[in-house]
Amino acid sequence: KPSQRKMINMLKDIPIEYMEISDQVIQKAKRELNNDIDDSLYISLTDHIHTSIERYREGILLKNQLLLEIKHFYKKEFELGLWTLSLIEEKYNIQMDDNEAGFIALHIVSSEVGKNISDVYEITGFIQGILELVKNYFGRDFNEDSLSYYRFVTHLKFFIQRVKHKQLLNKIEQSDELFSIICKKYFQSYLCVEKIEKYFLKTYDAEISDEEKMYLVLHIERVVNN
Repeated sequence: KPSQRKMINMLKDIPIEYMEISDQVIQKAKRELNNDIDDSLYISLTDHIHTSIERYREGILLKNQLLLEIKHFYKKEFELGLWTLSLIEEKYNIQMDDNEAGFIALHIVSSEVGKNISDVYEITGFIQGILELVKNYFGRDFNEDSLSYYRFVTHLKFFIQRVKHKQLLNKIEQSDELFSIICKKYFQSYLCVEKIEKYFLKTYDAEISDEEKMYLVLHIERVVNN
């Protein structure tokens, strides 16, 4: 397979010992995350571990501008990042900080959603934007440790990609009637979703289907009233 040959060629320049750490992390990620992990993670993660260890040895520490967002939106991936740091410390006696765990988390996230890192930065920025919009609309903070918050953030990750790539959700049977009932019942959440749609029209020139709106209304209702 050409993709496998490309992987082998790219890995030739990276010491095999880093690959062993990557493999442990990827196996753990496959067990603990409910999403498919793209094989390209073997390259990006091994390369990242290799370069970050070299950086640390030279005393070059990078600041992760998205660290707060990563901790909030990608909790499981961030925990895997911290676990990776414990493997690195055990093997190389190098102590890395949360910034580095955040970078590792982003590599894992990008392999889950099949995107490159710059796309993940963009998606993360938009999740932040929508959460701020909902917070401001209702004038309250969320319980970020709640299951409803975790589900909302997870929904937003994939929702943003669907809207961006114009992949619409399947139409639900009796969805028009159901949508109408839900919008009346949760009217404030529905008005908030209308604001989200304007935000999307401005940014992606993309409209949101009634199915997407209905799921957003339900998620917002849960997270706001949690």
